[in-house]
Amino acid sequence: MAAASVSKGCFVFKPSSKKRKISMSTADYFNEGKSRTEDSKLRFDTCQLLWQQMKSETEQLQEELNKKLFDSLIEFLRKWHSGFLKKSTDWSCQIKSREIPTAALVLGVNVTDHDLTFKGLTEVLQNNITPYVVSLQAKECPGVKHLLQKLISQLMGCTVDVESQEEDAPLQSSQKRIRCSMASLAIWYRSVTQKKKSTELPGRKRTSTSHWPTPPIVLILKDIESFSTKVLQDFIVISSQYLHEFPLILVFGIATSPMIIHRLLPHSVSSLLCIELFQSLSCKDHLATVLDKLLLTTQFPFKLNEKVLQVLINIFLYHDFSVQNFIKGLQLSVLEHFYSEPLSVLCCKLPEAKKRINSLSEGQCENIRRLPSFRRFVERQASEKQIELLTNENYLKAAKSHKREATQKFLEDLHVYHENYIPVLRCLHAFTSSLPKYPLGRQIRELHCACLEKNIWESQEYASALQLLRMLAKDELVATLQKCVEVFKSSYGKKLGSTTKELEEFLVQFQGLEEAEANEEEVGPASQQKGLQKTDLYHLQKSLLEMKELRRSNRKQTKFEVLREKVVSFLDTLVRKYLPPPETQPLHEVMYFSAAHTLREHLNAAPRIALHTALNDPHYYLKNPALDRAGGSIPNVAPDICIAYKLHLECSRLINLVDWSEAFATVVTAADDPNTPASEEMNEIIHARFIRAVSELELLGFIKPTKQKTDHVARLTWGGC
Repeated sequence: MAAASVSKGCFVFKPSSKKRKISMSTADYFNEGKSRTEDSKLRFDTCQLLWQQMKSETEQLQEELNKKLFDSLIEFLRKWHSGFLKKSTDWSCQIKSREIPTAALVLGVNVTDHDLTFKGLTEVLQNNITPYVVSLQAKECPGVKHLLQKLISQLMGCTVDVESQEEDAPLQSSQKRIRCSMASLAIWYRSVTQKKKSTELPGRKRTSTSHWPTPPIVLILKDIESFSTKVLQDFIVISSQYLHEFPLILVFGIATSPMIIHRLLPHSVSSLLCIELFQSLSCKDHLATVLDKLLLTTQFPFKLNEKVLQVLINIFLYHDFSVQNFIKGLQLSVLEHFYSEPLSVLCCKLPEAKKRINSLSEGQCENIRRLPSFRRFVERQASEKQIELLTNENYLKAAKSHKREATQKFLEDLHVYHENYIPVLRCLHAFTSSLPKYPLGRQIRELHCACLEKNIWESQEYASALQLLRMLAKDELVATLQKCVEVFKSSYGKKLGSTTKELEEFLVQFQGLEEAEANEEEVGPASQQKGLQKTDLYHLQKSLLEMKELRRSNRKQTKFEVLREKVVSFLDTLVRKYLPPPETQPLHEVMYFSAAHTLREHLNAAPRIALHTALNDPHYYLKNPALDRAGGSIPNVAPDICIAYKLHLECSRLINLVDWSEAFATVVTAADDPNTPASEEMNEIIHARFIRAVSELELLGFIKPTKQKTDHVARLTWGGC
């Protein structure tokens, strides 16, 4: 009662003697929920450093991929703007001056990636062309009035120079009260450009030297398919009437096809636009580039298991085609790997990993011994070595006298495995990516998944690919060998120097074979000269039959056929030597993330199952012991929507609201004394709770009103969920 009247004064209360809650560091949260493991702070720092490097690589890649698109768009705007400044008297230029320059950007169906592209485009335009760039979405512009309001309100916040911000403030504040129209926009643009010219006196330094002299107004409509036809038509017609007063440029973001412009706009309106088409990089090619830079490289030690990679690719192919969502899934994989695997502290550069091995504790040594790959390695050793590996920590950590089977040697072999795996994989893809029916896949990611899953040389697809390679034409074989030589020369594999020399020797032999054939007067069989002129299915089947007949007749092979057989055998040797799955390498768990089930739970949501679980068994989420009822009974303390949901599961397609309400009231009042009649106020409260629960079920899509019977609702689900 000391503070009964807070209007008379302020009252200070001393804090209680309880200890203040100790704040947890980020690394502590990173290790929260797990048993006490060591190196949690170091694992978290390693995870952060690794992802920052991968993120910067993806950002740089995004800039490189968009650079060509942005440069061509700027060139289009510069060409139009130069014609606008000349004010030519040519008839064709006058016709074009009445058209609004429009850039149609075909970005693809990966709509979630469009925001990043438009963000980069806005930055490029603001840095190089004009500060007046406005981006709008269809949901912001239900009418022309709203479109003009958004356009003018965003432009009023733009300033040409830093020095003129204070001078323009009264003008801007007065213009905010002007009725939103194109006339007011023209007045504002004229005043701003005149103010800029007056401030840029001779001898005075310009603050925006990168902008054009009369910067245009660029309006970006991100999702042109979602805009109302009438809104677009009216805005384009109105804007074309004011084009002589201020330069306006439109940018249409298209997800489907450029034909959508002509479907939305009639010819009388589309003729007011000077449209030029710009095509962005395909989302599949973008994904291939991301995989090439982040996973198929030795720059980053973190790798994905075949199942995890397949989960991310399936989400990409069957859900959204979003490269950004793929990168987010990769980020989640990195975080989950360092969070759940204590030995991920060794997932770093090899020199740093060697230093960390020497400081491993006893617990981390036991974690190494528990790894399945390490246990398989120990089982193959002699009994004396098994005892040393399982009991001697110095032996396990790679003491100098025992470097042969030590952890350092395992990590060195794992890095060498990656250095050799990647160029051989690219070489095999160069040979098989152009084969008919693509037995090993058309994209390198398909071949990579196949190699991660099992020994690829044991598959039927690999055997058929080798059979087709034995029928390649000479020009195709030589071109592929040249690609492989370039791949091996650019790689850093320690054991691939001799491989490059052997491939170059094959090229020299093919060149000598061509010179010898040119000097020969007698021409050999057709297979010697042509090999295969076309690698279509018909010619391959025909050549296959000829090869079978050749083996039956025991005809002597030509020099080209012998050399081609050597090349294919050499490729098969490389595959068997350098492309075994990573499970064959000891300690591969340090670098490979394999928890595909965890990743699928986080990324591939199942809302219907989650809703049914929450409504049918609220104890699963609320953890209230009173809600844990076995046998399918409905507790009266359950949330109202759960009671209504479980009751509606017992009904047929049409549900009588009166019966449903009575059953609901029976369950809710089950704990009350049945001999005591409920008051009228209580009945009204129960009735209100029932109405709210039914409304929530209707909002979730479980029921809907029906016209068949006025006091019934239709059930939209079936079965148990």
